[in-house]
Amino acid sequence: MTTSSPTISYEFFPPKSAKMEKSLWRCVDQLAPLSPKFVSVTYGAGGSTRERTFSVVKDMVAKRGMKAAAHLTCVGSTREEIDEIADEYWDAGVRHIVALRGDPPDGMDGDYAPTQGGYAYGSDLVAGLKARHDFEISVSAYPELHPESGTWDTEMDNLKRKVDAGATRAITQFFLSQDVYFRFLDRIEKAGVDIQITPGIMMQPSFSAVERMAKMCKVSVPNRYSAMFDGLDDDAETRKMLTASYVAEMTGQLRAQGVNSFHLYTLNKPEIAFVVSRVLGLTQARGLKLSA
Repeated sequence: MTTSSPTISYEFFPPKSAKMEKSLWRCVDQLAPLSPKFVSVTYGAGGSTRERTFSVVKDMVAKRGMKAAAHLTCVGSTREEIDEIADEYWDAGVRHIVALRGDPPDGMDGDYAPTQGGYAYGSDLVAGLKARHDFEISVSAYPELHPESGTWDTEMDNLKRKVDAGATRAITQFFLSQDVYFRFLDRIEKAGVDIQITPGIMMQPSFSAVERMAKMCKVSVPNRYSAMFDGLDDDAETRKMLTASYVAEMTGQLRAQGVNSFHLYTLNKPEIAFVVSRVLGLTQARGLKLSA
């Protein structure tokens, strides 16, 4: 069993209002004392949150001294536009990019087509960013197949191309059973893909939201997980406690099998991420005041 403290990273999304911005920074400031390996900030579909993402990432680096990673996607931007964004991040002291192909403009049910004059796929974006600056680059991985891959051979080929282009680590789509993650590691090993696979862990206490995301992303929902939330639609506090308990149990089982890095999808809420981090062994924080 792994006994040393794991490395943990947190993911946030850029705020859409002054109220949401206040909530974001409260979340960041409450989790920062846990000394995450890095924090990342997502990028809206088609670059719709470009300015807000840049502003948040820049402030994390300049005002809070954090190691911040900015998400970048291929969708909706030319190579020149993405290169310009990459230069802006580099000049702002950002050294880590989460490079993603991005979803089709019409949503995941739509057909993806590369932007004219843009980077076509995630591997192309990784190669372009590495040619521009010596970024640390994280990419995505899909333990239950990307909805568009169709076969595991296609999935492994896509991941290998991103590795060959210079990716540092892969962060997985969320999953709800540790067995899914370990089966994926077996496939990675058999395919000869050599990259760190960091499990992405969902902190969403709303079962309806998890169910919606799972359907969209083709993520399986265990019967035990569904039953746990049955009849609790109007009981937010119990759902929050159950989510923390379930995630702590799952990540604990991952730890017991040697997994030593985790990426927590915080949804800009600190409570569950804080509890899970403490259960995993991060104890630097003192006197945390949980937000209402």
